[in-house]
Amino acid sequence: MRFMILVKADDDSEAGVPPSQELIEEMGRYNEELVNAGVLLAGEGLHPSSNGARVNFSGDGRTVVDGPFAETKELIAGFWMIDVKSMDEAIEWAKRCPNPTGEESVLEIRKVFEDTDFENATEEQIAREQRLRDRIAES
Repeated sequence: MRFMILVKADDDSEAGVPPSQELIEEMGRYNEELVNAGVLLAGEGLHPSSNGARVNFSGDGRTVVDGPFAETKELIAGFWMIDVKSMDEAIEWAKRCPNPTGEESVLEIRKVFEDTDFENATEEQIAREQRLRDRIAES
């Protein structure tokens, strides 16, 4: 099962304050543990929302809103995508993560949809998605 572990933003991450050298070192060791265990699929830090944009949908219409965005505590500062056997295992990996800010921090864990979660998908649609995943893995 794939899970995304989301690192919630804080005032420092939204201000673009880089992590300390110590935290970079701790995160590097944690990432190495994930790789050595064979569970890490992807993981990255994100720039502040002031460098981002949102695309809002309303029926057929689209509008773009440039960052920064309010409600810092609802924003994302980074993520890991892991492939583990259960939510419990994903929680255990998240608990082993160094504290992202060294102070009050939140990691949110979300299960990623799998083909079997889409009851209405046709076999052709599922096959198309698999072909896309295969192409991504090859690149």
